[in-house]
Amino acid sequence: MTLKRLTLGLVLAATSALPLWAQERPAIGVELNSDENRRGLSWSGGRVSPSADIFATQGPFEASGRIVALRESARHGGAGVVGDLSIGASTMFGPVTMRGRVTGHLFGGAGFNADYIELGGSAAYTLGPVQVDVGADYAPSQSAIGGDNLYLHAGAQAGIPGTPWTVLAGVGHSTGKTDDPFRAARLRPGGDYSDWRVGVQHVTGPVTLGLDYVGTDVSEQAASIYPLADARHSGDRIVGRVRFGF
Repeated sequence: MTLKRLTLGLVLAATSALPLWAQERPAIGVELNSDENRRGLSWSGGRVSPSADIFATQGPFEASGRIVALRESARHGGAGVVGDLSIGASTMFGPVTMRGRVTGHLFGGAGFNADYIELGGSAAYTLGPVQVDVGADYAPSQSAIGGDNLYLHAGAQAGIPGTPWTVLAGVGHSTGKTDDPFRAARLRPGGDYSDWRVGVQHVTGPVTLGLDYVGTDVSEQAASIYPLADARHSGDRIVGRVRFGF
């Protein structure tokens, strides 16, 4: 089965499932980021990026969608927008929540077929105001990303008792097989790399304010030979965000 057929199937499954799951009110939000940053890499060329998202559940099943402005991102061949559509499920094993999902990343305005699919799984443990999680996201070999890509990650967050503040931290590592180094540079500029994040967020009613420091060990010199690596937007930066939930 081709990637386009898989992507179309994912889109149809998600869009057909959401009306059924509307029996449980979905969570909807809009967000503004100073940079659409994922795994320490800018997806919006270091520019401000608005987005909108929806998340719905029915029993153990979950579906979500998010549309994000990419500002003609060099990393994604000049794409102006990406839609992330996921379907999955979660279950509890004692105090541990396990989740699995499949996500289609659909790009609008890219100069090539940039769409790809990713499989993900995670486990989260919550004790009082503290939550820790570990997980992996795997994109099977696809021409759009020049091979396959495995992302391993771990994170923690802790609410400060009696306040609306939460502190967050996380680390990750991206690796994989490379068939086309120019396309692989989209997700792994210059090769395998690690990323990290520390931040704080403040929640008051429907409004969330956040400030994060994100960084990577990507070598700008090694990445600079690949146009899709967007090397100058693959390093340390401060990212601010504001979200309003409905």
